[in-house]
Amino acid sequence: MRVLRAFLGVVVVAAATAGVVTFLFPGIWHGAELTRADAAQQAQPAGGMPPAMPVPVAVVSKQTVPVYLDYVGATEAVRQVTLQAKVSGYLAQGAVADGADVHEGDLLYKLDPRDYQATLDQAKARLQGDIAAMGYAKASQARNASMSAQGIVGKDVNDEKTSLMYRAQAAISESQAQIRTAELNLGYTEIRAPFDGRIGRSQVHEGALITPQQTDINTLVQLSPIYATFNPSETDLALIEKYRRDGDLMVDITLSGESTPRYSGKLTFLDNTVDRATGTITARATIENPSHELLPGQYIRVRLHLTDKPDALLVPQVALSSSQLGHFVYVVGEKGTAEQRFVETGALMGDDVVVNKGLKEGDKVITGNLQKIGPGAPVQPLPPQPKAS
Repeated sequence: MRVLRAFLGVVVVAAATAGVVTFLFPGIWHGAELTRADAAQQAQPAGGMPPAMPVPVAVVSKQTVPVYLDYVGATEAVRQVTLQAKVSGYLAQGAVADGADVHEGDLLYKLDPRDYQATLDQAKARLQGDIAAMGYAKASQARNASMSAQGIVGKDVNDEKTSLMYRAQAAISESQAQIRTAELNLGYTEIRAPFDGRIGRSQVHEGALITPQQTDINTLVQLSPIYATFNPSETDLALIEKYRRDGDLMVDITLSGESTPRYSGKLTFLDNTVDRATGTITARATIENPSHELLPGQYIRVRLHLTDKPDALLVPQVALSSSQLGHFVYVVGEKGTAEQRFVETGALMGDDVVVNKGLKEGDKVITGNLQKIGPGAPVQPLPPQPKAS
């Protein structure tokens, strides 16, 4: 009973104290309530909506864009030969340095020509003897023909002289052929460039005995033009053939480690069979390479231009987000809120991407602060910024 009375006394004293404080300082409790109300009002504006988020936007526009297919390929020499000798002999001279660029007809290597020069001289001397023998046989045949007509010598003697004259003529023809053969063999001691190109590393050096058609001396490759070889899939074949019938298809070549094409050419070859093991077909483009910077065997990226697509819709790649349902973008809706639009994307065009479905021309696509907004969030579009040139 005493405890209850003590407790009631404390309550009465506390209430009295509060009343006194309120009477003496009436703004304390009221001010606290006003402060909480003002904070709540500032945190939540009229209508219960959060403040609009400033966002950069890009206006969707229609442009004509190229339609292309991308592949990984490699460069390949148009012509490449292994240099060999047609005659035997000791290598006397290497006329150009390893790795040098040469022109058609330039002297590359020379074998010791002395044996072949001597053979040529012998053939020429033999021809002179045959010509002399021919002169005597012709004069003898003429005398015997006259005497045979007079009955001085028999017909058999005249026929024999006539046969000797013809044999002398045949000997002259044989000697002339031997001279041509000797001249060819002498010419084969000089190995010349069959076309413009770049020579490789010598496999033999001066003093080495060269065996005809067996000893590999060096290699020569043509560098301009050069092939860009790639392998389209069989699913792309019909599309390539469709646009190829309308004219030449152009290609752009990008080197490994670079982002922009440096070379271009046109599609010049499409194989006649599909590789059953890979489902691809071999194709190649011919590329002019005047500076000889492209070498056979380099890995490259090939972009095959099929046609141009008018009225394509482009949006910046930075505006594109993805989820389990696919790619989407946020656009500024009529009520000033962010609207989520799922889109079907196409080819990449630099910093932009082609949108095939989901947007229309004039839509304002949000390109920044994407992590701070969601569907229905109020947004304040900023003026579009011009693209850097």
